[in-house]
Amino acid sequence: MSTRFEDYRDRYRHVRMSRADGVLELELHSDGGSLVWGDGPHTELGACFADVARDPGNRIVILGGAGDAFCRRLDDSWVGAMTPEKWQKIFFHGHRLLLELLDIEVPVIGVVNGPARIHAEIPLLGDVVVGTRDAVLQDAPHFRYGTVPGDGAHVVWQELLGLNRGRAFLLLAERIEAEEALRLGLYHRVADDAAAAWAAAREIAADLATRPDTVLRYTRFALTRRIRQDLAAGLSYGLALEGLGAFESWPTGEDA
Repeated sequence: MSTRFEDYRDRYRHVRMSRADGVLELELHSDGGSLVWGDGPHTELGACFADVARDPGNRIVILGGAGDAFCRRLDDSWVGAMTPEKWQKIFFHGHRLLLELLDIEVPVIGVVNGPARIHAEIPLLGDVVVGTRDAVLQDAPHFRYGTVPGDGAHVVWQELLGLNRGRAFLLLAERIEAEEALRLGLYHRVADDAAAAWAAAREIAADLATRPDTVLRYTRFALTRRIRQDLAAGLSYGLALEGLGAFESWPTGEDA
């Protein structure tokens, strides 16, 4: 079943969209400014990526953030004391977020428009990634605050950084600055600021869009095959472990 851009372009509160000549831009935001991670983005993004994937009018996707940061703030009011009902919702949407992103059947260009300390793996799953000079990467909210990084971070970062560096990155909440990210191959290009990063992404998109539709789609399938398989195999297991860890401090018995 296909979708039309006109039907979903204004559907999502945290995604600003525009499309020209088949190049779809997805700008993630909170109230027009830089994205603040919380229940809204976590609930919306998987569904948004599914709509994008089902629209045959999309030939290239550019995915980045608004303002001067991709995502460096977390609204933790949506988590609080864990209950089975709350975790079921987190599991449902968390299981779909990255898999639906990888189900987009055309090349994706990621724009890390500034510090990405929360869910940096979203733009880094782009086939080509442009970052700004201040776009530090980190997995800030998981292990160091007592949360299992099982929502796909455990798979993606080991793919991106290698087995040993990926594990250390998550356990130690390491910060990777832009020049090191470029050296490690996480970024294809480093731009001076957010505007320059988006401009570079549009330039790359215009070049990629000169290829035939079938070449664009089949190449995306070929390039994402391994990471899609790894996520499909490890995501449910990781989320289950994250949920068990979240229940450790949940009150029981007389204290419930």
